[in-house]
Order: sequence, then structure tokens, then C-alpha cells
Amino acid sequence: MGKKRKKLRGTVQKVINPLNPSQPQKAQIDIRDADDLYREIRIDNEITDEKGNKAQLKEGAEVDVIVEADSSATLKKPE
Repeated sequence: MGKKRKKLRGTVQKVINPLNPSQPQKAQIDIRDADDLYREIRIDNEITDEKGNKAQLKEGAEVDVIVEADSSATLKKPE
């Protein structure tokens, strides 16, 4: 079963340190092509490379946000 995906460009607007040190740091990402009210998302600020090494995003970093779904979870777009 195949997957469908959409890639959006974004920018890390800010890195948010947690109030509780046991909680993860967050990265706030501004997604350019999203509607105004839904443009910002926050995720844990931990990413990994293809070798499994961990890293963190920096403020101002350009990122790709990928939305992916199984083909069975999508509908054909009407023409």
C-alpha cells in the first residue's frame, strides 16, 4: 500500500525552554502555506539524522514539514 504526502516549508520562529527541566524543549515552527490561524505548530525540539544521531533545531532554521498518509486513508480529488 502506497503513501501520499505533502511537503510544506517552514521556519523555526523560536525555541522554548520548559518551566520544568524534566520536560523537553519545544521548537515553534511557522508554516508558510498554512491558514493564518493554524500557521504555528510546536514540536519537541529533537530531531535525528539518517545515522540516528540526535540534534536540535536553531531559531531561524528553514525546515520541511511533511504530512504523510496511507493511500487507504485518502480520497481521489474531484476534477
